[in-house]
Amino acid sequence: MFKIILLIAVCANVATSLSTISIKGAKFFTGGQQFFLKGVAYQGTPDDPLVDTQQCILDAESMATIGTNSIRVYHVDPYSNHDGCMAAFSAKGIYIWLDLDTFNTTITQDVPTWTDVQFVAFTQVMDAFHEYENLAGFWIGNEVITSLTGSSAAPYIKAAVADMKSYITAKAYRAIPIGYSAADIAELRPQLQNYLACSNASTAIDFFGLNSYEWCGDVTYITSGYSNLQAMSEGYNIPIFFSETGCNSQTTGGRSFTDQAAIFGSEMVDTWSGSIIYEWVQETNDYGLVTYPDGEIYSGAPIPIQPDFDNIKNEWASASPVGVSENVYAPSFSAPACPASSGGWQVNGNVALPTLSPSLIADAANQIAYTAPPSNTPSSTSMSLNSAIPSTSPLAPSLVPIMSSAASTIRIASTASALSRSPEVTPISSKSTPINASLSDPSTTSLKSSASSIAADAVSLTTANTSTATSTTETESVTGSAATPSPSKGGASHFQIPFIVGGALAAGICWFG
Repeated sequence: MFKIILLIAVCANVATSLSTISIKGAKFFTGGQQFFLKGVAYQGTPDDPLVDTQQCILDAESMATIGTNSIRVYHVDPYSNHDGCMAAFSAKGIYIWLDLDTFNTTITQDVPTWTDVQFVAFTQVMDAFHEYENLAGFWIGNEVITSLTGSSAAPYIKAAVADMKSYITAKAYRAIPIGYSAADIAELRPQLQNYLACSNASTAIDFFGLNSYEWCGDVTYITSGYSNLQAMSEGYNIPIFFSETGCNSQTTGGRSFTDQAAIFGSEMVDTWSGSIIYEWVQETNDYGLVTYPDGEIYSGAPIPIQPDFDNIKNEWASASPVGVSENVYAPSFSAPACPASSGGWQVNGNVALPTLSPSLIADAANQIAYTAPPSNTPSSTSMSLNSAIPSTSPLAPSLVPIMSSAASTIRIASTASALSRSPEVTPISSKSTPINASLSDPSTTSLKSSASSIAADAVSLTTANTSTATSTTETESVTGSAATPSPSKGGASHFQIPFIVGGALAAGICWFG
C-alpha cells in the first residue's frame, strides 16, 4: 500500500514544475518576482541525501511547514538517480543549491589545484542535475579559504568558475548560476568577494554566499557585526546571501534565530537575498532542527527539535520582505575593481587564471552525456576501462598508461560513499582547513577495495602519497563581538584524499558514463 501511495506522490511531484531561478543585477528572480532564500543545509548522509525518494518526501513535507524554499546540499553521487527527490522538493516549492565538488575533488588552500580530473568530476555532477528546474545554482567550492594565509587559492576558484561556465556554454545548458560559499574571515573582507566578482562575467561568480555565525546570543545588528557585513556589501553587483548561519551559543533555550529579522528587514533586505540555516539533520555538533525515530541519523519521519524548530518557523513567518518585480528593476551596478595584493590578501587581482585548455573542455562537452540509472537500481556500475577513457580523453596523458595497465573492468562506486567513515573533524571551537585523510586509514578501505583490480604500480603510487590528517585553527574578530567559528560539518565535511587517487582512480570513476 505504501509503495502505491509513494508512486502517486512521485507522479504528482513530477507534474509540479517550478520556474527556474535567474539573476538580474544583484537580485534573484523566479516567475518575474524577486526571490529571497529561506533555506536549510541538508546533508543527512555523507554521500548523497537526494536518492531516497521516500525520505525526501517526508523531509520536504516537514520543511514546508516552517517556510523553507531552499536547501543546500554539499555532496551527491552523480551515478545515482535523483528524479524522485528532486520532484519531492519541487512539489513543496523548494529549490536546491548544490556543490559541484566531491569529497576528493574540492580545491584546497594548502596545495591549491585545478586539474582535468577535478574538472571531469565537476562535469559529472553538472550533467546529472542541469535539467532539474528546481536546481537553483551550483557552488564551485565551500570554505576553500579558511585562514588569512589561504588567499593564494582564490585564482584556482576563479579558474574553476571560468571553465565550468565554458562547459555550460559548450553543452548548451541553461544559464545555471555558479557561486562560491566563503568562510567568514574578517581580514579578507571585502577583498575575496570583490575578487571573485571582478572582471568580466565569463570568469566571475554569479552569486556569493557567506558562512557566518556572528549573531550569537543577546546581540544586536550593530554588536553582532552584521552592520559591518552590510557596509561591505552595499553596491555589490551580484546577489549575496548567508550560505550558512544560525549560531549555537550553547545556552539554554535553544537558538532564537533573531538575525533573520535583520536579514529580511530594512537594514539588509535591499542588499542581501536571504539565508540558509545550518542545519536540518541533528549531528554531534548539535546544530540540527530535527531528529529521527529510534535514534536514526537520517531515516523516517523527522521529529522537530524544540524550541529551535518553532523559533525559525516563527521568524520566517514574520519575515515578509517586499521585493521588486523583474520588469521594473533596473540595476546600475558595475563589477568591483579587482583588488591588488595588500595586507593579508596575497593575490594580485589581475593575475592570469590557471584555467584548463579550451580543447579539453570542448572534448569533454562532446562526450556522451551522463544518463542516470533507473530508480531503485544500484548506483554503482561496471564499465570497461578502455571505454572509460575515449581516444579524445582530456585526462592527463600520464594517467592513461596507469589506468590502461589495470584489469579490463573495475567496479565503479561513489568515492563519497567510500569516504563516509572519514576521521572526526576538529571541534566546534575551532575553524579547520579541509582534512587530508590518510590512505592507510580504515575509512578509505572501501575506496581501495572498489579498485582492487587496479594494477600494482598504480596502488604503489597511491600509497606512496599518503598524508596524515592535519588541521589549523584561526580566530576571527569583528567590531563589537568575536565571531563564532563555523561548526564542524559532520556528514557534510570536506575530506581530502591526495590527488594521486584522483589520477589513478577518479579518472575512471568520474568519466562520463
